[in-house]
Amino acid sequence: MLKNILGKKIGMTQIFDDNGSVVPVSVIDVSNWFVMQIKTVDKDGYSALQLGLLKKRYRRSGLASDWLKEKKRYFSHLKEVLVVESVCDLKVGVEVKPSDFSFKEGSLLSVAGTSRGLGFQGVVKRWNFAGGPASHGSTFHRIPGSAGGPCSCGRIVKGKKMPGQCGNKRISVQGLRLVRLDQDGGYLFVKGAVPGKKESLLFVSMQG
Repeated sequence: MLKNILGKKIGMTQIFDDNGSVVPVSVIDVSNWFVMQIKTVDKDGYSALQLGLLKKRYRRSGLASDWLKEKKRYFSHLKEVLVVESVCDLKVGVEVKPSDFSFKEGSLLSVAGTSRGLGFQGVVKRWNFAGGPASHGSTFHRIPGSAGGPCSCGRIVKGKKMPGQCGNKRISVQGLRLVRLDQDGGYLFVKGAVPGKKESLLFVSMQG
C-alpha cells in the first residue's frame, strides 16, 4: 500500500456530506500514473518507485511495450515516490489504482505543491502592507517607506519585507481531510484549498 502519491489539481467545488452540510473540497486527479521503474536498496541504495503520467493522446490505447523505452515521448511527468520495499507489490508497467493507496475517507493528508506565481509585486500585495492615505495630499500611498536603519550607514537589515517576486514557492499544507475517494475515476476530494493553479502537479502523502 502506498502512503505517497502524485496527482494533478483539477480545481475546487463543493459536495454534501452525510449530514447534508456543504463541504468545500479540492479535486485531485491521481489516475493514469504508471510504474516505470522499481528501485531497491540492494541495487540503488534506497527503495522507491518511478511513476510516469501518461499523456492524454495515448490514454485510449492499451499498454505498449515501447512505453518503457521512450518514456519522454509517452509520459509528461516522471517522478519518484519513496516506498517501503517490504510492502510494495507493484510491478513495472502497471497502472497505480486508488485501491493501492493506504488512504481512506476521513484520513488526514499533507499536500505539497508550487503556489501560483504573481510576478514582481509591491509590498501592499506581497506582504499585505496597509499603505498610506488615498487622499488629502498624501505622498505615501503604496510605497514601502523607510528601509534603512537609524545608524549613519543606513544599511538594510537582511529579511526586510521589500517588493519582489510574489508566489511561485513550494508550499505544504497539512491536516487536510479526505472527504471522498472516487475509486472508478481516480479522484481525491480533499477538504479545503491546496497550493498551485489548475493542472499543477501535487504531492499527496498520508499523515501519521
